[in-house]
Amino acid sequence: MSTTLFYRRPFIDWGVATQAIPGEAVSGDLHLVKPFAHGALVAVVDGLGHGDEATAVAKAAIAVLEEHADQSVILLVKRCHDALRKTRGAVMTLASFNVLDSTVSWLGVGNVEGLLVRADMKARPASESAFLRGGVVGYQLPPLRASVIAVAPDDLLILASDGISSGFYLDLIASDPPQQIADRIMSQHFKGNDDALVLVARFLGTRHE
Repeated sequence: MSTTLFYRRPFIDWGVATQAIPGEAVSGDLHLVKPFAHGALVAVVDGLGHGDEATAVAKAAIAVLEEHADQSVILLVKRCHDALRKTRGAVMTLASFNVLDSTVSWLGVGNVEGLLVRADMKARPASESAFLRGGVVGYQLPPLRASVIAVAPDDLLILASDGISSGFYLDLIASDPPQQIADRIMSQHFKGNDDALVLVARFLGTRHE
């Protein structure tokens, strides 16, 4: 059974859908949306494997991210790496919105897909994907480099763990509410052979825009 959550901020609107692999009561794929003074951290963490141990690893990483949400995504990954050294490890993609300059800084280690879909139909490129570096947080980190890109009101950010098929964006209706988008992706693209999570966040802009 899918679990969904929803949260509203003046500059961000988001929804999430998650589902454990059949036969397991808990999922090792967890998310975080954590506002801070001038932005918000959006993250998906996939603890390796599934079941209680994977969930415990993901929870440990989420705790680190929540405590230090306003720091750079590179530093956050390094903090998670230190915290998970004695665990089976995790993969993750982090995106940090900055409302002062309307940018998002993102970084992925492993195979949590990240996609930014532009609201402006004339924008080129119309979408951008997070560059995912191979490795396992807690075991082996690759060289870390974050990408910083400008975002505009109504741009859509989607993070999806590897329990979601890679073509989830092909039939995307970007104008739908984030929760509806997350639920639809889960219902249509859940592979069924791993835990799965989809987090959808829409940048609403700031009060000055």
